[in-house]
Amino acid sequence: MNVQSTVSRYSPEFDMPVRGDTITAERYISKGWMDLEMKNVWPKVWHLGGVLADLEEPGDIIRHNFAKESVIMVRQEDGSIRAFYNSCPHRGNRLVLGEATSVPRIVCSYHNWTFDLDGTLAKVQDPEDFAGGSPCGRVHLSELRCDTWGPFVFWCMDDDVAPLHEWLAPFPERLAGYGLDNWVRVLNLSVDCEFNWKIIRDNFNESYHLPTIHPELATFINDGLPDTLFEMYPSGHNSMWMKGHQATTRADYHTTEVPAPLDQIARAWDIDPAQYHGRTGDLRAAVIEAKRRLGPSRGFINYDSMTDQQLVDYFHCTLFPNLTLTMSPEQMQVLRTEPHPTDPEKCVFQHWCLYPPVAGMREVVTPIGSVPLRHDAVARHSVYGDGVSVGFVADQDLSIGTSQQQGLNSRGFKGCILPDQEKRVQRFHELLNDMVRPGG
Repeated sequence: MNVQSTVSRYSPEFDMPVRGDTITAERYISKGWMDLEMKNVWPKVWHLGGVLADLEEPGDIIRHNFAKESVIMVRQEDGSIRAFYNSCPHRGNRLVLGEATSVPRIVCSYHNWTFDLDGTLAKVQDPEDFAGGSPCGRVHLSELRCDTWGPFVFWCMDDDVAPLHEWLAPFPERLAGYGLDNWVRVLNLSVDCEFNWKIIRDNFNESYHLPTIHPELATFINDGLPDTLFEMYPSGHNSMWMKGHQATTRADYHTTEVPAPLDQIARAWDIDPAQYHGRTGDLRAAVIEAKRRLGPSRGFINYDSMTDQQLVDYFHCTLFPNLTLTMSPEQMQVLRTEPHPTDPEKCVFQHWCLYPPVAGMREVVTPIGSVPLRHDAVARHSVYGDGVSVGFVADQDLSIGTSQQQGLNSRGFKGCILPDQEKRVQRFHELLNDMVRPGG
């Protein structure tokens, strides 16, 4: 895909129609709507369960709590990964209580029922006390579908959902050049929020908020509409290409000098920013050339497989319904909102940042500052508003959540009024309508 040659807001090939359904407040505040999502939406999609770096050896286990559900992913003796509901078939007790563990067998803490790594019951107390004889070898943990892509492991509750790589399309192909398989999750952040999960999904389905919420990005990301490409895919996923290493072309932004931090980026690639005063738009091409020439010798071996656009631009991949992957050449951000177990006006926001391993590199610059380049160098869970950052841009995104949730409860709100550039928001809600209430 040649982004540079495209001037329209929407890709002619991937511009899906919308009906114009009214986006009502009910979907953000109603417990009934929340229950329908749990019944009709969440079982029908693949869920990102964790990273393969936490599942290196047989017996390694990671847990993913989602709303009232809990799933464990287990590395098997043959190297495969299987996923099970985190519920003992005896009386329902949760088997794994921590985020991650490593065990020879899975043992329930209530009555010591013991399962092999493949989910088969191996040992029970008083096996002769069961009608029909010992349940060992005959009882199994309830299994879910499980698959991997890149550095990630996914699970799915429904057997009829398309296979993972088909469901993810077109992103496995589009992102192949980044060489994600060995990228390292350095930040593993999450936060409890006082708003519905869809508020942040709407936010990530549009760039209309950038001038207001993220004005500083205009100095090095071109968020001008004619220079931004939106795509909407038949799968329900969508994407946005934004030119990086270039100041915005919005009419209200003017500069003849190379602004910060674009000037520091230029110097990092041995480019004198003063040579681009008055023609800042040309700096992007100069950075591409410098990365091609200098990148491999600096340890960025993945540059060889990346397109020119991938070397400098920002590719926002939004997977229906609740996962965003934001790609830049040296960083992948995973941004996700998941529903609260019981309250439709709360959610959990998660922010992961992954980086390519570079020989000799000890630290990376992250959205919360310089951090050691190692797995989960910073891993924490907090409550939004407590002053603990989940990344400076993410903090800005979350800042509008609570006040929007409050406003959606107003009798005065009659439904969203959207400009054309927010068509992805409209389509998201129409897809949601069709799943939550099939047949209308």
